[in-house]
Amino acid sequence: MTVAFRSKPVTVEDPAYRGPAIGAYAPAVTPAPAFAQTDLAALSRYYSLLMMRNITSDGYVIEDPASPGVFSVPGCVIAAPSYPANTPGVDQDYVFNWVRDGAMTAIEIALADLPRVPGGGVPSLIDYVNFAALCQANAKNSATATLGHACFTITGKVRPWSEQNDGPAIQSIAILTLFDQVDGATQKIGKRLVETNLSYLLDVYQNKTTNLWEEYEGYSFFARAVQLRFFREISRNTIGIAVPAGVADAISWLQNQLADHWNGQLYVSVLDVAAQAGYDANIDIVSSVCYGGIDPADTKLLATAAILRRQWADISSSSYFPINGADATKGLGPAFGRYPGDHYDGDVAAPVVGGHPWALCTANFAEFQYRLANAIDASGAIPLDQFSEPFFAELGLGASSSAGDASTALRASSDAMLRAIVYHSDHYELSEQFDGITGYEKSVRNLTWSYASFLSAVRARSGGIPAAKNKPRNSRSRRS
Repeated sequence: MTVAFRSKPVTVEDPAYRGPAIGAYAPAVTPAPAFAQTDLAALSRYYSLLMMRNITSDGYVIEDPASPGVFSVPGCVIAAPSYPANTPGVDQDYVFNWVRDGAMTAIEIALADLPRVPGGGVPSLIDYVNFAALCQANAKNSATATLGHACFTITGKVRPWSEQNDGPAIQSIAILTLFDQVDGATQKIGKRLVETNLSYLLDVYQNKTTNLWEEYEGYSFFARAVQLRFFREISRNTIGIAVPAGVADAISWLQNQLADHWNGQLYVSVLDVAAQAGYDANIDIVSSVCYGGIDPADTKLLATAAILRRQWADISSSSYFPINGADATKGLGPAFGRYPGDHYDGDVAAPVVGGHPWALCTANFAEFQYRLANAIDASGAIPLDQFSEPFFAELGLGASSSAGDASTALRASSDAMLRAIVYHSDHYELSEQFDGITGYEKSVRNLTWSYASFLSAVRARSGGIPAAKNKPRNSRSRRS
C-alpha cells in the first residue's frame, strides 16, 4: 500500500506517555519499502517465494476453509489464500485451483531454474503435473464438465464452474515448458495429459467458449490466441507427441479468425455475444501477447494498446483512474484495469462501476512493451504506420525516431508501470487490485497471478523468452 501515516503517532514527548516506547506508544515509524531504489530483477526473486506460498505439496498442506477436515493434494495452485472469513470486506473465496492460473504459475516455476532432487526433477513441478492429471481425469469422468473445465477444489474435484477452452491450451504449454525438469514417470503422465488436451482442442477450437474474465460465452480473442500458440508449439514439439494433420489447419484458421476481431479501431475482446457497453478496449488483448501467439509488433494491436492506455491515464477519459494522475507526478505508472465498464471490485456488496487497476493487468501491459522493445531491437525497425502512430506518439516517438530511441522509451515506460505496482503493494505483497482513487490494495490478498505476471514481465525485460520443448525453427517437420 502507499506509505502514509493515518494519524499522528504518540511519542515520548506526548503527555500521555508513561513508559518506554513500546506497544501502543511506540513511534509509528517502520521500514518503508524504497520502491524507487528497488532492483526489479532482485525483487522478482522475492516474488517467486511469495508465489510459492500458494502451491501445496506433501509437506505443505492447507485445509479447505469451506470444508473443515478436507486437505489439499500436492501440486494444487490456489488462486489466493483469501476467503470471506479471513478478508474483511471481501466477499470472494479464491481457495480453488483455476487451470489457467495454475499453468501460468507452473511456467514461472519452470523458468526459475529451481534445484532438482538427486536423480529426479523439481518437486513442485512434479506435483503440478500429477495434480493437473488428477483434475483432467475427474473432468473426463464428470457428467457435467468437459476437458475445458476451469476450476477445481484443492483435492482436484470438479467445482461447479464454466468451461474455458484456453485452459487446456495454456496447461499444455506449461507442460511443454517444464518437461525436462520432471522425472521419467512424470514425463509419461505429462505427455498423456498434453495428448488428451490436443485431441480435445482439435474438436472444440472453432467453438465459442467462456472468456478470460468468466463473464461471456463467445468467440474470445484471448482463448483463440492461446490456442494458436499451443498449436504452433505442439507442431514442433520434441517430446514425441505425434502431430495430427489437423494442427496445421487449426493454425491457419485461428490466424484468420483473430484478424476478424479488428473493427477498424481496435481488436474486440469477444465476438458474437451481446457484451455490456464498455467491454472494449479490453486488457485481454494485450494479455494475449504475454500468454498467446500474438506478435507484439502487430500495428493493429498497438492501436488497441494506445486506446487502453488513454482510457485509464488520460484525465479527459470517463474511465480515468485518479491514482494515475498522482502517480505520474512521481514518475510512476500508469496502472491498468480490465476494461472500462468493469463493475467487479472484489466486494460484491459495493461494486464500483469502472473498476480499479489490477496488478496483473498492469504487469501484462509492461510485459507487452518489453516484448515490443525486444522485437524492435532484433529487427532494427519501428513498426510505425497509420495504426500504430498514436501508440508511439504517446511515448514521444515518431517517424524521425530511431529503433534505439523506441526501445529505450518502451523499457522506461514499462519500468514505471512495474514500479507503480511495487509502490502500491503492501510491503511488496500483491493483492488482486489497487483502489483507483487512493492507490491502496483491495480485493483478495496475495493473488498468485499477480506474482506470476510480475515475474513474467521482468523476464521479458531482460530479453528472456519462455522456451517449450520445441524443434529448432529451421528444422523440417514430419509433414514438410
